[in-house]
Amino acid sequence: MTDTVHAASASAPYPFPVIVEVRGVTAPARFSRLSEAMAALLMTLGALPLSSDQQGYFAELFGPAAVQTVGRRLATHGEVRALAFLDLTPTVVRLYVAGSGATR
Repeated sequence: MTDTVHAASASAPYPFPVIVEVRGVTAPARFSRLSEAMAALLMTLGALPLSSDQQGYFAELFGPAAVQTVGRRLATHGEVRALAFLDLTPTVVRLYVAGSGATR
């Protein structure tokens, strides 16, 4: 874990700036509040041709009730990553702490 992640988790457990991206669909976008980032990510995912099972999975993973859980994961690991399947093509969905490193 990088020093940036340690500093972020020590100073503000969840609202530190984050970046979201759906690789190949959106460019990385920075948000100062985790709840806003998660809402934007859900809006983007909702516009994609995902199955209802996938939509439900992402609604649970990034929904408003998950802000504290996602925040703890970001504070501990620096990112939350999942796969969305557009047809049969896996697409990386990432939410990570701003400044936590290069695009992976």
